[in-house]
Amino acid sequence: MDAVTHGEAPAPGGTPGGTPGGMLPPSSPLDMPVHSLSQLPPGERPGTPVTQWSGIVARRTVVLGGALGRPGWAPYEMNLVFNAISVSIAGVIMLALFVVLFLWIALAFTSALAGFCSLVSRRGGLGLGIHPDGPLPTLVARTALLMPTYNEDPGRVMAGLRAICDSLAATGQAGAFDLFVLSDTTDPDVWVAEEEAYMALCRATEGTIRVYYRRRPHNIDRKAGNIAEWVRRFGAAYQQMITLDADSVMSGDTIVRLTAAMEANPGVGLIQSLPVIVNGTTLFARMQQFAGRVYGPLIAHGIAWWHGAEGNYWGHNAVIRTRAFAEQAALPHLPGRKPFGGAIMSHDFVEAALMRRGGWAIHMVPALMGSYEESPPSLTDIAIRDRRWCQGNLQHAKVVSAKGLHWISRLHMLMGIGSYVTSPLWLVFLLAGILVSLQSRFSRPEYFGDTKLLYPHWPHVDPVQARFMFLCTMLILLAPKMLAYVALLFDGRLRRGCGGAARAALSIMVETVLGGLVAPVAMLIQTMGVMSILMGRDSGWNAQRRDDGGVSPLQNARLYLGYTIFGVVLGVAAWVVSLSLFLWMLPVLLGLVLAIPLAILTGSRVAGQDLRRAGLLLIPEETSPPDVLARAVRNLSDMAGRPIGDALLVLRAHPALLALHCAMLPPPRHRGGAIDANLLVGLVKLREVPDLQAARTTLSAREKAAVLGNAEGLHLLEALS
Repeated sequence: MDAVTHGEAPAPGGTPGGTPGGMLPPSSPLDMPVHSLSQLPPGERPGTPVTQWSGIVARRTVVLGGALGRPGWAPYEMNLVFNAISVSIAGVIMLALFVVLFLWIALAFTSALAGFCSLVSRRGGLGLGIHPDGPLPTLVARTALLMPTYNEDPGRVMAGLRAICDSLAATGQAGAFDLFVLSDTTDPDVWVAEEEAYMALCRATEGTIRVYYRRRPHNIDRKAGNIAEWVRRFGAAYQQMITLDADSVMSGDTIVRLTAAMEANPGVGLIQSLPVIVNGTTLFARMQQFAGRVYGPLIAHGIAWWHGAEGNYWGHNAVIRTRAFAEQAALPHLPGRKPFGGAIMSHDFVEAALMRRGGWAIHMVPALMGSYEESPPSLTDIAIRDRRWCQGNLQHAKVVSAKGLHWISRLHMLMGIGSYVTSPLWLVFLLAGILVSLQSRFSRPEYFGDTKLLYPHWPHVDPVQARFMFLCTMLILLAPKMLAYVALLFDGRLRRGCGGAARAALSIMVETVLGGLVAPVAMLIQTMGVMSILMGRDSGWNAQRRDDGGVSPLQNARLYLGYTIFGVVLGVAAWVVSLSLFLWMLPVLLGLVLAIPLAILTGSRVAGQDLRRAGLLLIPEETSPPDVLARAVRNLSDMAGRPIGDALLVLRAHPALLALHCAMLPPPRHRGGAIDANLLVGLVKLREVPDLQAARTTLSAREKAAVLGNAEGLHLLEALS
């Protein structure tokens, strides 16, 4: 360990091919000031970008006006169900909730209808001069591919990156790109495993693309802080950056076309692709990927059609103009304590809004395929992720009033908040319905009241009108799925990839039924998430589980028993009121009562594969996978899921890895700098332990990470037998 060094290593001789001798390029700082949300940033704004088309006002009028028109009709029709509801407090609450909830589904319907027209006409979803076919454009500027990672399986991360690099090499333009693995990993064993996987990736990509690795000792502000640190340190050297996620895969063709569009449109700050969910093995993941592949393009075409240059950002698989991001997208900390204060968790929405505030266009191009991601494998896993997203979206209540935001950007945030707030609203709506029915049954009717009438007033619930409203609401809810199926019939590749028209229709039925049963459980999960956040509980930030088989039947029973009990209680209450109310609530009751078997079934790999063998829930990316995805799957089987060894033993056993690790140590602490208590304690322990085995058992995870990031700590470890 006499060769222990620290700081930046030079780039590898100016030739493509990342090597362990060139962990980081020379610094190229770019200023990234943090602007107040209550004041406009200084300087001139680029103004309305030329990419904004003139018909956008008419498009928004059609979508939003159509959505707003329906809640005017719906309350009137709903009021006809209860002819005496105006004197009932519960009934008034029910009507108010119905207006809000119906507006929510009406907007989804009108946006989906716009997406259907755009999708079927084949005229939307691109723009910016992007052509999905034909010769690739030639790139002129340098672009950085950024892979932030946090305690992820290094083999899985590098498997996707290797597929991306190979695909870029096939385009002949890999030399225009540099790849950065930006680690925020806190687990010392995973950290060293990342370095080992990085060495393997460098060997595999030798001569094609430069690959760099950087780990932050402290993951300040999570992913947003990770990206911002890179921008401030290296951003000036790159005109664009493409952000990835740990499960991202993008084809080289798609990357080149997105990057060329950014180069050709100087007023554009961000272009978001539409990631397709792939590689699902459990029933739940396969439902997610089928829904995303069949319904997703319809929804994405719809929002791209009326969002225009005020699009949104989903945090990954997008190309960003580095200068625009640095000028506008530095995130301030929100005032107050967690969970509403502190670092902004759902940073992507806010970054897009701030860039648009600065005059940069934000576009989505859903018609450009070749962008992929994965889904959590079970209801439990998606609930964990959803809790974090819920907190991040509710934080936007402190951002939505920021000065200078475009009204569409504010609408994005309000819709994000609404996607979680609607769950408790639906629950209150159901409970209010029971109260109204209870009142109708047990309260004494007033046949004449204070007004003298010739005929008595007979209070009743109109069953015909109730059925009519139920059918209308269900039609609006299911219309996007029906429109997506019609669009599928016009798309030969999608139709064949889903097993044909008949199997695709049956798959939609299976997904709709299972999704409908899971929906009440998801409603309660989100409701409890909202309530816990309102009570001041922070979700934290943990690595997402991406493999199946992690939740046992016993764990599922423990996790979902409460939902079953709630469903039984709700069912008994509905039965006591009336048989008709019980039957009306039966879909909700079934989902809650069957919560445990549903969680076990949907989280099962066997159930997912059985449906695949039956030709159901298929997507083109698995029946005829593109080359980059096939490469990623092969790499996953070879590289992912390997046991992660103890960092101390791994470094002692691999001298080349130890040399790489030493070369990437952070700069030593300067006098007056912050004191790391974990490092001090770890160094004391290393001086006192008799051997390496004792060090392994004595050091805590944080102390271990601290000493592995310190030259003196490594020297002490080397001296242990």
